[in-house]
Amino acid sequence: MRIKKITAILIIFGIFINIAPANALFKKKTGKKENVVESLNLDWWKEFNDPYLTEYIIKAIQCNHDLKIASLKVEESVENKNLKRANEFPSVGIGAVPALYKLPGITNSDGLLSLPIYANYELDLFGKNRDRTKSMDKMIEISGLNEKAAYISAISAAGSVYYNIVKLDKLIELQEEIIADREKIYDLMKISNEEGLISTSDTVKAKKALIRANSDITELKKSREKMLNMLAVLIGESPENSKNFKRISFDDITLNKAIPDYICSDIIQARPDYLIAEKTLEKTGLDIRAAKKDFLPVINILGLISFNTTEYFSSLDWTNSLGLLGAGVLLPLFSGGSRLANLKLQKNKYNQAIENYKKTNLTAIQEVNDALCDLKLDNEKYKKTLESYQTEKQDFYYTNLKYQEGIISNLDLLQKREALLVTEKMLASDKTDYFINQIGLYKAVAGGKI
Repeated sequence: MRIKKITAILIIFGIFINIAPANALFKKKTGKKENVVESLNLDWWKEFNDPYLTEYIIKAIQCNHDLKIASLKVEESVENKNLKRANEFPSVGIGAVPALYKLPGITNSDGLLSLPIYANYELDLFGKNRDRTKSMDKMIEISGLNEKAAYISAISAAGSVYYNIVKLDKLIELQEEIIADREKIYDLMKISNEEGLISTSDTVKAKKALIRANSDITELKKSREKMLNMLAVLIGESPENSKNFKRISFDDITLNKAIPDYICSDIIQARPDYLIAEKTLEKTGLDIRAAKKDFLPVINILGLISFNTTEYFSSLDWTNSLGLLGAGVLLPLFSGGSRLANLKLQKNKYNQAIENYKKTNLTAIQEVNDALCDLKLDNEKYKKTLESYQTEKQDFYYTNLKYQEGIISNLDLLQKREALLVTEKMLASDKTDYFINQIGLYKAVAGGKI
């Protein structure tokens, strides 16, 4: 009775079901994905002693859309592997074939129902399909490494943008003081010009300096606005919220982190790009092996059993069954040169992978050395600028004493104060460069401990 119901349903809907065990019944999970976050050395960011920075780094990890895309690409590569692995398993199908036939010499027609169940399996005697599955395993590893590289790039960008915003806050603050002083200078110049003490040319120059100072602060505010918008995108928020982003005061930022004298070359071997080049080389080697095996015979095993009846709802039993079990060997002799072209293509990709591996190794060494060089030299530059600032500050102190004693005018004092503010702006830029170079070194060593 159950067989009759199934038969009726198949006739009504004309369903043909193809079951692929590799995709459904025998699909295995690849296991837990490596926790990329744990390999990012997030404790390194705590050395900045900035809770706002730490908060933005965490938001970038959790909400950055590029990172979500990178994670989805890892899942995509896993499913691509499952598609390839399906070739290692047999395919099983069941169908319903209702038919109406008429024999010669007979006026009446009759019906026939056939329920075939078949199985087909390519015997992977030479391991061709297995090699292609292993090649997809390498793609999963490459996708995972690309994901890690995306994480490092995103949080490094968030940190750099954050400190640029802090720097711009300070530069705008100093520029506002410069504008206030230049307004006073211009007012004093006008009074002196009216009294005939200075020329009109000097007054015009003071006005030009005031206009230029206002133009400079506009540019600084525009840069800060763009940086805030950029930070918003990096942490997965709307740029409309960027005005509410909190950050540390520039005067409060500190980093007591020693600069390494050198970096061991072993650190390069942990960089994602280096490992990607290595895995790509391994993958192309497997692809060449699979391409060579395309020249070998293909062995297929076929099984078929079919239940036939001339009455749609009659009982189906073994007396009406048809069975078949066979195997075949197929050796393609001519395919238009596609197999040979594929082999040459895979060899070409392998040679490219070798050159890319060598280039990546050299590029990694260069980037680490450049990052360390920038850090050392910019640190020296910051120290020299700091020394210059201290000298300028001392000079302003003595200039102020002269003003209080009536030796110099207020105009001279304001001009000296402007020189001090300009030096302080340079100091702010150099200090920020040092912090950003620390982040650059973190990125160059892929978050490795140095």
